[in-house]
Amino acid sequence: MKDKKVLIISSEVVPYLPNTEQAFNSFQIPKYINEKGGQTRIFMPRYGLINERRHQLHEVIRLSGMNLVINELDTPLIIKVASIPKERMQVYFIDNEDFFKRRAILRDDKGNLFEDNDDRMVFFTKGVIETVKKLNWSPDIIHLHGWFTSLFPLYLKTLYKDEPLFQDSKLVTSIYPKDFDGSMSDTLKTKVASDKIEDKSIEALAEASYENLIKINVDHADGFVIASDEVDDHTVAAIKSSKKPLLEYQATTEEDAYTNFYTEQIC
Repeated sequence: MKDKKVLIISSEVVPYLPNTEQAFNSFQIPKYINEKGGQTRIFMPRYGLINERRHQLHEVIRLSGMNLVINELDTPLIIKVASIPKERMQVYFIDNEDFFKRRAILRDDKGNLFEDNDDRMVFFTKGVIETVKKLNWSPDIIHLHGWFTSLFPLYLKTLYKDEPLFQDSKLVTSIYPKDFDGSMSDTLKTKVASDKIEDKSIEALAEASYENLIKINVDHADGFVIASDEVDDHTVAAIKSSKKPLLEYQATTEEDAYTNFYTEQIC
């Protein structure tokens, strides 16, 4: 892994959010890569419940200031950055007053998914990609965590397919247990289509269910990690049917599991 560049993109990362399985993995994997001589950068949303003073977040003026078109509206992008103490790991935060100021992650205080999670997903996806372009940092591997990152493989293989910075980047998706039923949006397909992505690539988004977000991943990512022993058999079977590289959950506990997976099966 020496000098390999790995971009970690997640909706949850410790120590900024509670220690869920996803948040822990999104911290532990880049930590291990760094220890093996790799280079990492982490991206996550800047939710309002993150204490900026305690975690010493500060705005990066040279990266902020651009507007992203989301649902045909210009939306300001703000980039903040912090370093995880003692780990020499930089975390970049995608911020916007309308999408991430609220003191919650993806659900309201009654446990319901926010109605604008579709806009937030598109904004986060395009915000990370445009920021990495500004950094001029070409990742060898992009490792995604959580269903909120499901649009990245689609966008990188369609809208950004001619972007030189990502020409050799390989996409790995860590799969976690299903955590919502039904559709998270009735309009996600329409909003993605507004970015001139062909209809044949996004048919599954007509019903933005957890299963269909997985399908979008299966269609466009290069490899997968089963990141929990609670991932249902149907999801595992759908991934295996793609014949793409897969790191089984049992193997993730082995020393060098991720670095070996990257170097032997993905790169």
